[in-house]
Amino acid sequence: MTENQIRVFLAADSTVQTYEISEKEQGGWGEFLQDYLTEDIHVVNHAIGGRSSKTFVEEGRLNKIVEKMKEGDYLFIQMGHNDATASKPERYTDPFTTYKDYLKMYIEAARNCQANPVLITPVARLHKENGRFINDFPDYCQAMKEVAEEENVVLIDLMTKSLRLFEAIGYDKTLPFFMVSVNETDFTHFTKKGAKQMAKLVAECIKETELPISKFVYY
Repeated sequence: MTENQIRVFLAADSTVQTYEISEKEQGGWGEFLQDYLTEDIHVVNHAIGGRSSKTFVEEGRLNKIVEKMKEGDYLFIQMGHNDATASKPERYTDPFTTYKDYLKMYIEAARNCQANPVLITPVARLHKENGRFINDFPDYCQAMKEVAEEENVVLIDLMTKSLRLFEAIGYDKTLPFFMVSVNETDFTHFTKKGAKQMAKLVAECIKETELPISKFVYY
């Protein structure tokens, strides 16, 4: 980390987090985003498993980012997987009320630091029905898009981007991206291969935006 580097802070869940060396198979796309950015950018991954937009704030994790974030930095926010867990009220948020309220907290926190918030829709799971890959979080994606519009925030639609990739390459080539290919049970979390591919999709999305950091993307 150098004084002139722009920092990209990641606030997200287990699909983004950096895993311990002992986790040889599982990965999160936040581990690999740096691979697609020049040295002008420094990725700071605060993503952690099991957190929703609500619990990430309640546990003080957003505050820890705020303590370090400065003018010109970025805050990338991907939440939704755990917000949708109605069976766990401690982390559940209603998509069109509390979820939107929490997302706005992240946006406000970034702007108070003169940093740039970027919203990222939840990444797709491996779920196919009737020949089509399924968006398991449609209401959360829609709610996030509404917040992006209301708050004039750049949105990366990773759900749509990942679903399009899966459709393009087919189920057999998508399967190795997910931990189910290792343990036969997990259709949510990524293998290292899958995480690296999702990081590339995020980088492609950054490149497609008008964000100043788009010039620092390469792949």
